[in-house]
Amino acid sequence: MKLDKDSKVAAIANVPLFSRCSKGELRRIAKLADEVDLRPGKVLTREGTRGREFFVLLEGTADVRSDSRLLPSLGPGDFFGEIALVDNGPRTATVRSATPMRMLVLGHAQFRDVLHQNGEIAVKILRAVTQRLRAATPLPTG
Repeated sequence: MKLDKDSKVAAIANVPLFSRCSKGELRRIAKLADEVDLRPGKVLTREGTRGREFFVLLEGTADVRSDSRLLPSLGPGDFFGEIALVDNGPRTATVRSATPMRMLVLGHAQFRDVLHQNGEIAVKILRAVTQRLRAATPLPTG
């Protein structure tokens, strides 16, 4: 069942990435984002393929694999897909729904609109990208 407009705005406000947005910004994000419900087993991103969407989990969990390694699962409030949209490169991981999920999906153009409307969101996205890069890259020794 799809959320009504006010419930969608409230759900977005509860996502840490968007928690400091104004009501107007939250309404704009709600207007740009598609709400999607998924069954378990659906592949959302495939490592090495071109990325076209950014995902924010509202309900459920997702499994993440990179280089055939199982990474920590994602849950409500988590987001993914930003790396391929920021650098126009291939997906860095395969993400599959592990449970029934509800999520918000932004296309590439909508993702850029959100980043341009709120610099704080852009900074949070950059922090997430760098944290994921540091976790994936071994530190030099010596």
